[in-house]
Amino acid sequence: MTGGNANPQDELVTIDVWLAYYPFPGHEDGIEELAEEFGRAHPGHRVNIRFVNYWTLPAKVAKAVEEGNPPTVAEYYYTNAQQARDAKDKDGTPLYTSVGEAIGGRTEILGVPVVIDDIVAAARDYYSYDGTLFAMPRNTSTALMFANTTLLEAAGVTELPRTWDEFETACAAVAELPGTTHPSTWPVHGWLFQQAIAQQGGLLADHDNGRSGRAEKVDLASDELIAYVNWWRRLHEKGYYTYTGKEADWLGAAKAFATGQVAFTFASSHESAAMVRAGRAGGFQVKAGSLPHNGRVPNAGAIIGGDAAFLAAGLDKATEDGALAFLQYMINPANAASYHKTGNWIPITNSAVDRLDEEGWFTENPHMRAATNQLHATTNTPASRGALLGDFAGIQHVMDEAMIDVLVSGADPVARFTRATTDAQALLDDYTVNYLDSDTLDPRYVKVF
Repeated sequence: MTGGNANPQDELVTIDVWLAYYPFPGHEDGIEELAEEFGRAHPGHRVNIRFVNYWTLPAKVAKAVEEGNPPTVAEYYYTNAQQARDAKDKDGTPLYTSVGEAIGGRTEILGVPVVIDDIVAAARDYYSYDGTLFAMPRNTSTALMFANTTLLEAAGVTELPRTWDEFETACAAVAELPGTTHPSTWPVHGWLFQQAIAQQGGLLADHDNGRSGRAEKVDLASDELIAYVNWWRRLHEKGYYTYTGKEADWLGAAKAFATGQVAFTFASSHESAAMVRAGRAGGFQVKAGSLPHNGRVPNAGAIIGGDAAFLAAGLDKATEDGALAFLQYMINPANAASYHKTGNWIPITNSAVDRLDEEGWFTENPHMRAATNQLHATTNTPASRGALLGDFAGIQHVMDEAMIDVLVSGADPVARFTRATTDAQALLDDYTVNYLDSDTLDPRYVKVF
């Protein structure tokens, strides 16, 4: 495994860092400058930043492996976490090593303080396995509820709903308003199913959601998932939920909210600032809050989305330490707080949260605190940590198709999601056989969404 320069200590140590690119304003701001600052502070080290579209990054890494020139660090979307852990170099050895094991209990590397223990618990827990952090999160989000409080006040709703029942009651009030306003819409997408299952303490897969061993069985017809589907179907039947007509239509749902057509939507916390700006442009107030949960069971909390950085295995000591030091430098309190402001991801460390609090940032921008509040309330259980699955993107698509059949065709939830379980199990079995045991890359296993 090369992944970086194996030159002697007195020669240039080159660290190739491939980061996930998103077409969002501010996403890339300041990252290359951080690499340059790091190089100036550590003569003899050069960090090369390459932004790669998060959709194509796994495939491009796989191609780089085939060509014998993989990056030192690569950032994978959360649905590819298991695939990254399973990835192999050309010689069949693991492509990546655990970040936590490579740090080995050190408190600083090349003079840079180690901050992985300060990472917000929900993000750290998702990327931990066997008690160690195997990849380092940087771009992290969760799903939130966004409310047009101008419409809610007109409907007599003064508090954001916390439970499914309260949400339904609020939607009923909005439905009584004159005009063509709809109570709610949100995308049909597997991430929201995962959120609802986790909130109720349910599991998507065996072996503790793939946490105590490789996931071998999936269950898309669990009591928790069916409870969510039945609630969602009931909202739709009553006219309280509007389906946009497309799978994973995040843009369509956001547009409906931004133009004042609906009172509620669910979206990534990354969209918090954009949602508030849209409200101001449209002449209405927006408030961000936690996703409503099933009030009949304890709320175990939300799961995360986003990306994490994986460290190449087999690096020489100088390159590995340089990469580890740069990863810590990127999320030190000042840099993590700054990136939150420009990139709109959650502040990834507790110290960054404290720093922003002290600056008064959250007082001025309360919508930016909602995601951190939701994740801080999350418990550390296999349910709330989320699942690790092979072909996760494919399994999400199976969930989406089943829900669309329920909404559009009136399919019975239990029967349809039981069939979806069979379809998802076939995908997981296929991944286990054909990805783990194959020397060639099947493009199905580098999907991210």
